[in-house]
Amino acid sequence: MPELPEVEALRLFLDDHLVGREIDRVLPLAISVLKTYDPPLTALHGGTVTDVTRHGKFLDIGVGPLHLITHLARAGWLRWKDGFPEAPPRPGKGPLALRTVLTGGDGFDLTEAGTTKRLAVHLVRDPADVPGIARLGPDPLVPSFGRDAFAALLEGERRQIKGALRDQSLIAGIGNAYSDEILHVAKMSPFKLTARLTDEEITRLYTALRTTLEDAVARSGGVEAGRLKAEKKSAMRVHGRTGQACPVCGDTIREVSFSDSSLQYCPTCQTGGKPLADRRLSRLLK
Repeated sequence: MPELPEVEALRLFLDDHLVGREIDRVLPLAISVLKTYDPPLTALHGGTVTDVTRHGKFLDIGVGPLHLITHLARAGWLRWKDGFPEAPPRPGKGPLALRTVLTGGDGFDLTEAGTTKRLAVHLVRDPADVPGIARLGPDPLVPSFGRDAFAALLEGERRQIKGALRDQSLIAGIGNAYSDEILHVAKMSPFKLTARLTDEEITRLYTALRTTLEDAVARSGGVEAGRLKAEKKSAMRVHGRTGQACPVCGDTIREVSFSDSSLQYCPTCQTGGKPLADRRLSRLLK
């Protein structure tokens, strides 16, 4: 799933390629992709892109008073095209979900792999009209998101820190992959309870959060849209690397599986050498 660094890189890419350009047409190609009906997508035809912004994991393409907002979900992606075939694609065939063609012939496709269709497109007059944006927590990379602001968010939370980091209503933009990476840098168990964090641990976790995301954004900057997935995967230290050696200590990276996801961690770096139990089978090791 694209998370804050990849979506930010896509924002920068689209800012270079879209702003000031005129939209020729927008074609929805999957029944499930469009979540709004008023205004219609035809309201974008002939409009000029004024800006591209980001709200957590949401991309926001401004066209005059309207906002074309996309959430790529788990298996979605944006693919830039320098040109398109003359014949329009057949709706419902393959991974294509939505096509945006600019005056001049270039543009982009939104695609989604797999059978579970969660990619979402909204056309709204106000970004806050998108429910997922309306309930977002603060962006962790804005200047106002300091250590004390982070500590205030955690105050009163009584859950595992892995889940807290992934909660979009608490902090916007962090998903499964970067929460694993942040916790590895912080040398902290994903099952540690937020209520048990000391002041020193909060500081350590905040520093890991900022540096991990800032480094990922810096690496992704200037990378072409089509290469962002590969760049993200190559930079992971623990996420998606079950059975490989930890780059810090050399221990074997382990995994805990859930019904629809998994997490990866280093026992030596994060849990005092103890493997974490699968919560489907037994109590979690704290």
